[in-house]
Amino acid sequence: MLKRLFLAFLAPALLIALPVLLRPEQEKETDRSEDVDTLVVVSPHTAPIQYESERGFRKYYKEKTGRNVRIDWRNVGGTSDITRYIEDSYTAAFRHAWEKAGRICTDADRKNFKDPRSDSDARKFFLASDCGIGIDIFFGGGSYEHSNTASKGFAVDGGVQTRHPEYLKDIPQTFAGETIWDAQGRFYGCCLSSFGLAYNPDRFKDAGLAEPSTWIDLTGPELFNQIGLADPTKSGSIMKCYEMILQQAMAEFPNDREQGWQEGFRRIKLIAANARTITDSAGKLVRDVSTGSVMAGMCIDFYGFSESDWTEKTTGAPRLVYHMPRNGSAVTCDPVQMLRGAPNRTVAEHFLDFLVSPEGQRLWIQKPGTPGGPEKYALLRTSVKQGFHKTIPAEHLSNPDFDPYAMAGTFQYDGRLTGRYFSLIRVLIKCIALDPQNDLSAARKAMRNCGDPEWAMDELLKMPFSYAEAGVMAKKLSGGNAEEKAALRREWTAFAMDQYRMIRKECEK
Repeated sequence: MLKRLFLAFLAPALLIALPVLLRPEQEKETDRSEDVDTLVVVSPHTAPIQYESERGFRKYYKEKTGRNVRIDWRNVGGTSDITRYIEDSYTAAFRHAWEKAGRICTDADRKNFKDPRSDSDARKFFLASDCGIGIDIFFGGGSYEHSNTASKGFAVDGGVQTRHPEYLKDIPQTFAGETIWDAQGRFYGCCLSSFGLAYNPDRFKDAGLAEPSTWIDLTGPELFNQIGLADPTKSGSIMKCYEMILQQAMAEFPNDREQGWQEGFRRIKLIAANARTITDSAGKLVRDVSTGSVMAGMCIDFYGFSESDWTEKTTGAPRLVYHMPRNGSAVTCDPVQMLRGAPNRTVAEHFLDFLVSPEGQRLWIQKPGTPGGPEKYALLRTSVKQGFHKTIPAEHLSNPDFDPYAMAGTFQYDGRLTGRYFSLIRVLIKCIALDPQNDLSAARKAMRNCGDPEWAMDELLKMPFSYAEAGVMAKKLSGGNAEEKAALRREWTAFAMDQYRMIRKECEK
C-alpha cells in the first residue's frame, strides 16, 4: 500500500522538481542568495534576446555591485500593445495621484497631463511627480514609440551621460536625421536597425533575373505576382520600410513636396500591384521569401539575417538574402528607457549602463560561444557604437561585413516630411494599396498589355488627398469617432478602387 502511494506521488513530484533541477546553475545560485535584486522590464523582444541580455546583465551587475539580480519580464504583446498599456497605466496612476491631492480629475485633466504642448496644472503636477506603474524599464521597440512615450512624460532621464560618458563616446547622438539617443536621457539606442529588401537568390537565378538592390527594383513588371507584403497597420517595422520609400522619393523632389509624395505612393502602388501574398506578420513575410512562395519582399534587417541564418543551418545554404538599399534606408535604433516612478531605480540605472557598455554591445554582434559574446543565441543585430565591430576579430562576428552606418550613404531621414504623419500613412497604404489589391493588380496587368501608356502611369500618381491636406486628414483620422474614421477609410478605398477600375477599363478598350 505504501509503495503504491509512493509511486502515485512520485510522478507529480518529479514534474514539479524537474524545472528547478534543470535550470542553469547561475539561476539556482541567484535563488539561493539573500542578496537578490529585481528589475521589472516590459519588452517586445524575443526569448533569445531576453535570455542573453539577462545572462549578460547578471554578470555585469555582480561585478559592479557584488549582488545578484533577476529580471521580471512582463509580456503584454508587441510594441503597439506595450505603448497602449503604458499610456493606460499612467492615466490611471495620474488620476489616483491627482485625486489623492484633493483634485477632481476631469476629461481635460486626463488629456492634458500627457500632452507635451500643455501648460496646464495637470501637466505640471505629473512632470513633478513620481507616479509609477510598477515597471522600471521599457526595452525594445522603435525610436518613434520611445520618443512618443518620452514626450508624454512617461520616461525620465536615465542618467547614462553623467555616470558613464565614455559609454556614449562612440555613439552618435543623431545620425542621418535619426535620433540614436535622447539628449535629455529619456531613451538610449541599444542596437541599430535598418530596413531593406529580402529576396530568394535561387528564385532569381532560376528566373534569369538580376538580384534586386533598390526599392524601385520591386516595382518591375517581371516581378508581377511574385512579391510578398505585410500590413503596415499590423507591423511597425514594415511601416518603416514603406516610409523609407516615401522619404527617398520626396528627397528626389526637394522643391516639390507634392510631386515627391505622389511619386512615393506610385512606387508603393506598383510594388503592391506585384503582390502575391499579404500577411499580418513581418516574420511570416521572410519565411515566405525563404521558402520560395514569393521571390522578394521588404523587412527589417534582423528578420532577414535571422531567417537567412536559420535556413543556412537547416538546409546548408542561405535561402534568403537581406540587402539594405544604399542611399535608400535610414539607420534607426532599438531603444531602452527608464519609466517614471521606477520602483527599482538603482538597478534600472545599471541595466541602462550595461546595454550601452562594451559588454552589452558585444552580445548583439558576436557569435555564440565567442569570448564576451552570447552563450546560446546569435542575436544578429548591429552595435550602436560606430566602428565597434572593427575592434573584435572578424571570426567572432555574426555579420562582419555589415555596417549600416556606412551603407546609409547619403540618405537623410527628415521626420518633418513623414514622421508626423506616421499613423496616417500606415492607414492610407492599407486603404489605397492593400485592401483594393485585386483591382490594383488587375489594372497593372491591363496597363502592361497595352504598353504602359503614359496617361495610365500619370493616373497612378493621383491620391485621395494632397500632401498639403495631410495635416487636416491626420487630425480627422485621430480625432474623429469610430464611425467618422471608418467613413474616411471607406472614402479613400473607394477612390482607389474607382481609379484602378477606370485604368483597367480604358486599357482593355
